[in-house]
Amino acid sequence: MVAFGSRSLGDLRRRPLNMMGDVFFKSEWMETSTDPLFAPTVFLAEQPPCCELLPHFHRQNQFQLFVQGSGMIGKEQISPVTVHYAGAYTGYGPILSGAQGLKYFTIRAAFDTGLTLATDWRGSMVRGPKCHVQASVGEPWPLERLSMLQATQHDITVAPSEGLGVELSRLPPHATVTMPPIEDSVGQFIFVLAGSARLISVSMAPWESAFVPYSNGAALVTAGEYGAQIIALHMPHMAPEYLPR
Repeated sequence: MVAFGSRSLGDLRRRPLNMMGDVFFKSEWMETSTDPLFAPTVFLAEQPPCCELLPHFHRQNQFQLFVQGSGMIGKEQISPVTVHYAGAYTGYGPILSGAQGLKYFTIRAAFDTGLTLATDWRGSMVRGPKCHVQASVGEPWPLERLSMLQATQHDITVAPSEGLGVELSRLPPHATVTMPPIEDSVGQFIFVLAGSARLISVSMAPWESAFVPYSNGAALVTAGEYGAQIIALHMPHMAPEYLPR
């Protein structure tokens, strides 16, 4: 099952949330189900300026893709475009937003019930492997620069390991690229950062996405008339220690 995340759904599903006394906005861009084992999910979080989201963890593996604004995760600087991965039950934070606030997508292959704050770790943390990775890929290219590309560029941002990996590609206008899954992954989330791209018969604009399960094999992506800059986020399987019993 290939699932798509769209701006139109995000606009319909945007709502305010009270988080620790501050008003965030959350927009569901990809919704499939509430299955804790398999339910591809993408939502956009809008964190207000000069706001702190306290250290916490989640019960699912997740990527975060920071697309607008600036700030910090712990002691690490974040700016567009930063990729952050935290495995299930891996604590991280705080997330501090700068003067312009932050916008970031949270991306999971299964439904998550919400964050657990560090103050509650003693009773909620589960023993098992922890994984935390962060990498910056820089600002998306403008259309003028993308449209001048003569050949596809491909960069491995996070080297594949145990199902986890991040790859950045830039495609000339109307170019097609084959994007295979990596071993031991659930599948790959493909995000458009600039230009436009088509997967199957669906056209995706900036910030729109697709999830391609591992069982589907390689994804065939075609750039639009001005080219495309895309990022593939390969999601690892949940560690056995964290699976529901």
